[in-house]
Amino acid sequence: MTQYSPNWAQRAEIMHFEDGDPHENPWIAGKPTPENIHVEPSNPQWVEIFAAKKAEIEQVLAQRALHIEHVGSTAVPDLAAKPVIDIDLIVADPEDEDNYVPALEALGYRLQIRERSWYQHRMLRHENPRVNLHVFGPSCPEHIRHILFRDWLRDHPADRQSYAEAKLLAKDGVTNATDYNARKQNVVRTIYQDIFRSRGWLTET
Repeated sequence: MTQYSPNWAQRAEIMHFEDGDPHENPWIAGKPTPENIHVEPSNPQWVEIFAAKKAEIEQVLAQRALHIEHVGSTAVPDLAAKPVIDIDLIVADPEDEDNYVPALEALGYRLQIRERSWYQHRMLRHENPRVNLHVFGPSCPEHIRHILFRDWLRDHPADRQSYAEAKLLAKDGVTNATDYNARKQNVVRTIYQDIFRSRGWLTET
């Protein structure tokens, strides 16, 4: 089980899901082109791709990369997933884009999302191989939830199967990740409640 760290955000913040400002336009260059959502069986190469990308990021950012973590479904063995590697990159200040974006652009990443109202989130996309690089600041509750969710699915086959089934249902008839994520959100939130309950957090006042 993932150990709770004193450097993490407060437990109440981890259990609270921020929505961000609904009026904020996060798209740097307009909404992405619609595409079919493809979910495929787990592929051991996903871990290898992450390791290679992590090494590249560490090389160009050095100490500016405070933490790099493989998250999302491609980080969970035996879980079907979209063939997109999700990586969380923690930097001292996501707002200081000049400190990390140019170096990442040199690796082929392109800044696509800037969500100041939602944990100062930035997302850079790499096309081949497909990588979504999520940038957050230290002790970000969303980053912590990513780790908790990943590790829980690694250790709980029943929830892993339930999530896989939800993903296969969610992909049908949608042409963007936003709608896909919304359609499986109920299952995701139910699993999070199990995670929080297992830690005794839901009984705290």
